[in-house]
Amino acid sequence: MEGLELVCFKIIASVGEARNSFLQSYRNAKRKKLEDAKKYFADGDEFFNKAHEAHAQLITQEANEESVQVNLLLVHAEDQLMSVETLKLIAEEEIAYLEG
Repeated sequence: MEGLELVCFKIIASVGEARNSFLQSYRNAKRKKLEDAKKYFADGDEFFNKAHEAHAQLITQEANEESVQVNLLLVHAEDQLMSVETLKLIAEEEIAYLEG
C-alpha cells in the first residue's frame, strides 16, 4: 500500500481513535465528570490533528498541481473526518457548558 491509499488509511485510523475519545469526552461531560471529559477531549484532539495533517498532505499535493485521484476510499476518509469534527464540536460545547 502506498500513496493515496496510505494517506486515506491514516485519516480513517486516526479519526476512528478521535471519535472514540470525543465520544468518551462527551459522555463524561454529560455525567459531570469534567476532568475526565477534558482528558478524553485532549486525547481526541491529538488523534484528530494527526488525521487533519494527513488530509493536509493531499490538499498541499493538489495545490501544487499534483493531481489527487478521487475514489471511494478518499470520499470515505473525508466523510469520517467531517463527522468526527462535528462530534468534537459537540463535546467541546458540553465541556464549555460545565465550565460555566
